[in-house]
Amino acid sequence: MERLKRYVHFSSLPFGSRFYRLGEQISETQAAGAQYLHIDVMDGVFVPSISFGMPLIESIRPVSSQFFDVHLMIVHPEKYIEEFVRCGADGITFHLEAAQDPQSIIDKIHQCGAKVGISIKPGTALEEVFPYLEQIEMVLIMSVEPGFGGQAFIPGSYERIRRMREYIDTHGLNVKIEVDGGVGKKNVREVLNAGADVFVAGSGVFRKNSISDNISKFREAFEEGKQE
Repeated sequence: MERLKRYVHFSSLPFGSRFYRLGEQISETQAAGAQYLHIDVMDGVFVPSISFGMPLIESIRPVSSQFFDVHLMIVHPEKYIEEFVRCGADGITFHLEAAQDPQSIIDKIHQCGAKVGISIKPGTALEEVFPYLEQIEMVLIMSVEPGFGGQAFIPGSYERIRRMREYIDTHGLNVKIEVDGGVGKKNVREVLNAGADVFVAGSGVFRKNSISDNISKFREAFEEGKQE
């Protein structure tokens, strides 16, 4: 049960954010207790969509003291690490599928003073990331195909989370499991019980009702899950 005590709530900056209210919305997530801001960066090549870039991250950095978790869904991530850290990224997660030399990327992110995450798509075997787990702070299991918000959670992801949890615990590794895609108030307890430590909730936080109310409902679900 010690793992559940280390749980951290992640809030996502969704692809469909209303930019004229962005600062206000980010401040609301922070006031409601979201310690992290997960920022998806898409290039239109690795994934079909194009989203945020370095100028946006730099512009919102002054309004938030949250941990900026920058998720690079781009080709050649090694080219942009220094610039993303300079703009305010506290952690950088890159896709294993987009990396020709994952080790060099891990080393470069650490050298720049940021924490490292590696993300894998639903079709990528878990075993492909195992060799790097000892050197990183987080592994991100995509529970939807990356590139679009609002997708339904892929049910097979529960088993992938359980297998990753088992591997990490068996080998005594200090790496968190993050889950991104289709996580909402209705299934977050199942994701937590499968072994996840952190969650990305974009649509579930920013759409319908108020941001504060949505985060409050997530927290209620977390607490109920811890008591089981």
